[in-house]
Amino acid sequence: MVIPAPMQDEPAGTSHSETALFAGGCFWGIQGVFQHVKGVTSAVSGYAGGGAKTASYQQVSTGETGHAESVQVTFDPTQITYGELLHIFFSVGHNPTELDQQGPDSGSQYRSAVFPLNSEQAQVAKAYTHN
Repeated sequence: MVIPAPMQDEPAGTSHSETALFAGGCFWGIQGVFQHVKGVTSAVSGYAGGGAKTASYQQVSTGETGHAESVQVTFDPTQITYGELLHIFFSVGHNPTELDQQGPDSGSQYRSAVFPLNSEQAQVAKAYTHN
């Protein structure tokens, strides 16, 4: 398997925070990867892809809420780009050979997903995944 190089999106000229959202199996594993990346200021586990009313561990664990265990990554784009975060995610946090499963965890809540939070992220993610 060949992992494509990250698309080089331009970092902003001034220091500010941006947010990215990734799902790739158990959220603690993904969180553990991103919290050690230079330029990442926080990595917080949670749920994405479903309704707020059903975002509890007990409900999500049924696999019926539409949520994925996810990590919200806050980063400084002057230190690391969204494209570089995608490269880390696809290199470490995602196994494309396992549908709705990562390692021993299985169910739709453990699916891999990238949730772009704006049009720029969507463009970078599309270019990265269609490369």
